Amino acid sequence: MVPYLCYSRKDRQTKARDPVTTRYVAQLFEAVGTDRLVTVDVHNLAAFQNAARCRTDHLEATQLFVDHIASDVKGLAERRLVVVSPDMGGVKRADRLRRRLGDHLGREIGLAFAGKLRSRGVVSGPDQVLGEVDGAIAVVVDDMIVSGTTMARVGAALVDQGAESVHLMATHGLFTPAAAALFGDPSIDSVVVTDTIAPRRPPEGEVGDRLIVLSTAPLLAEALARIHSGGSLGELLHLDT
Repeated sequence: MVPYLCYSRKDRQTKARDPVTTRYVAQLFEAVGTDRLVTVDVHNLAAFQNAARCRTDHLEATQLFVDHIASDVKGLAERRLVVVSPDMGGVKRADRLRRRLGDHLGREIGLAFAGKLRSRGVVSGPDQVLGEVDGAIAVVVDDMIVSGTTMARVGAALVDQGAESVHLMATHGLFTPAAAALFGDPSIDSVVVTDTIAPRRPPEGEVGDRLIVLSTAPLLAEALARIHSGGSLGELLHLDT
């Protein structure tokens, strides 16, 4: 069981002679005799499944975020909510959260997305967000936060377009030193991650109560129990919703 599969973003060649590191990581597991691999929210599910030759199971943290929002910790549950994808590639992830959250709260939840370009590690955009965010609580969802550059740009764009508050949610909180600026960004109201990566010291700076870490222990334990007993992971992950 690998809650955070490292190098999962490097799943294809973007330039000549690029290494496809996801496949190399899969080969390392295969070399030591792994016959089943379980992970949480990989960057590209199809690439992960194609890279591994053994059986794979993919868990999602979506329900953890739904439960967090429904608990109304930050006064979110009763407000007009819009789930935002920070890029086109994450629209399906954002839509799953939107639908699951709407079913849980019994009302319609909005959907929006931003655009960005990444070249040689430099991110540009977004300069606008497509969707009705004016006066809404914006929940930005992604698979991971590394430097926080993308999330900061999206947060600023949402505030510019009238969002009442911005809450970031990502499964994996890598938080490189550059992410310290994210917690000092006035456009960001909270940053929610899970504990898929070993607990580490938060970025230096004024984190305060902005950083919220959700436990994946119940999800992982239930998944293991179902795998060993022949239970359904689809039911656990609510894949029919």
